[in-house]
Amino acid sequence: MAQHVRSSAESFNVDLSRCRTYEGENGYARVTLKDGDRVFLGSNKGGVLRTHGLKITEQDADYLKTFDLVHLNINGFSDTYLSFIHDQGAVISYDFSEGFTEEHIKKVAQYIDIACFSCSHLNEDEITALCHLVVESGCSMVLCTRGAEGAYLFTEGKFYRQPAHYVEATDTMGAGDAFITCFLLHYVQGMINHKDKENTIRKSLARAADFSSKQCLIEGSFGKGKRINSL
Repeated sequence: MAQHVRSSAESFNVDLSRCRTYEGENGYARVTLKDGDRVFLGSNKGGVLRTHGLKITEQDADYLKTFDLVHLNINGFSDTYLSFIHDQGAVISYDFSEGFTEEHIKKVAQYIDIACFSCSHLNEDEITALCHLVVESGCSMVLCTRGAEGAYLFTEGKFYRQPAHYVEATDTMGAGDAFITCFLLHYVQGMINHKDKENTIRKSLARAADFSSKQCLIEGSFGKGKRINSL
């Protein structure tokens, strides 16, 4: 399975030269489809990453300094390095997914520039309360994706709402990640080039909605599926 993940990433020209390889179980999640919508059945909680953790060397720190954006997530075992990564100077985004707690937010938000959440299970009042909690905890921008209900972004006391772009979904796996990825890339690049924050936010949200909808037309989000007996 690990080799399949590796070869799939390499087929998209992802640079894996700094990846660590350990003996043991590759991280995975078990997922099924219900009317085109992905439903999680369980996971191995990160596999070998859970036991080895994320270890950042001085060489890694120098590498991080060459980027404008560093993305981390709640399942990446990276929290102990957040302060250190923050000091390297890049914009830091962090995906809390849907398994977040108030205690965790208060602990890490001060080191994050853009906090991302999966909020399909929350209503608008709960999303508003979540956004204020994140900002009060030290993070200046909050992005909440809600699947077919679109997305919300909160920054500098203002909410932006982005409607979803509807398609006949084949597989919604990775749609939220696709939205986050597209938004982050266009927003950070837009702020570097133009500095018009409100216009950059609106354009980046619209592009993200379009990109994530197209991901719903691809099996497994990136289309490199393989039958288990052939792995």
